[in-house]
Amino acid sequence: MPEDLDGSELATDGRVMEILSEHTLEGWLEGYLLTGRHGFFSTYEAFVHVIDSMVNQHAKWLEKCREVTWRAPIASLNLLITSTVWRQDHNGFTHQDPGFLDVVTNKSPEVVRIYLPPDANTLLSVADHCLQSTDYVNVIVADKQNHLQFLDMQSAVQHCTKGIGIWDWASNDHGYEPDVVLVGCGDVPTMEALAAIEILRHNFPELKIRFINVVDLFKLQPESEHPHGMSDRDFDSLFTVDKPIIFNFHGYPWLIHKLAYRRTNHHNLHVRGYKEKGNINTPLDLAMKNQIDRFNLSIDVIDRVPKLRVAGAHVKEWLKNQIIENHRYAYEHGVDKPEITNWKWSL
Repeated sequence: MPEDLDGSELATDGRVMEILSEHTLEGWLEGYLLTGRHGFFSTYEAFVHVIDSMVNQHAKWLEKCREVTWRAPIASLNLLITSTVWRQDHNGFTHQDPGFLDVVTNKSPEVVRIYLPPDANTLLSVADHCLQSTDYVNVIVADKQNHLQFLDMQSAVQHCTKGIGIWDWASNDHGYEPDVVLVGCGDVPTMEALAAIEILRHNFPELKIRFINVVDLFKLQPESEHPHGMSDRDFDSLFTVDKPIIFNFHGYPWLIHKLAYRRTNHHNLHVRGYKEKGNINTPLDLAMKNQIDRFNLSIDVIDRVPKLRVAGAHVKEWLKNQIIENHRYAYEHGVDKPEITNWKWSL
């Protein structure tokens, strides 16, 4: 086919190889890396589970190689997880499964790394880092649909180097303790969290909101448990010791609790993520079914900030009406409203 010509030409000298067989492709990549070369394997998020055991074995092999002095370093096993859970308005429920991240977090902290870049520039920075690394299993979660660009290249490199950080331009708590901390981890969860911040700041201009984005998932663990983990002091500085935290996550919500359960403010940590609620939905409809959308996140804030529990009742009613109306619109028209599809940060 004409659309396949570029890929076919590249494949003649071994740079791109493709068949519909995850286990074969992963095996090819392992062998390719052992020849001293670098590469990555791109696969659908829902079907990367086909190679769970292969990745497990490779991670175990890498860990033991560290104990053998004559084993030379090899390029990392880089897995690009795409066609993700939150953009399955055509494939539907069968293609909604972000659980590979749970599998990877069980492996040796000396070997595994997980990155969830929120936009294209952070993806470039993360990919550059992973392709230069050795002796790791690097998992990058990045959707292939169109998404907003939040950071310029320099800011993206700085953010990815830290792995986690406050986005000043999305926060209004400068010099104050925030009333609430909102967190985005993943492309769609980050966008929805930012959209929620716009709603909240429009309706409650005095509300102090801190926005944090997480790229390196293992930053959430204590430094005693993972080489990328944060100290308790740094974690408390970012997430506070007593303020509500609304954490919007790409995967299953309990994974965040698993990583952060030892932290000071864990009892105030409220995580939203995928809850096995889906079908062939529009993007916002799927987000609303799993409550990672801007309206439910705004309600979460109202419910958890003491001064808004009563004062925010009218806005809360409006948010509930928006959920009902957007569900209705999606089912009637098969797409989301233009103001949802075309949303951009405007504060």
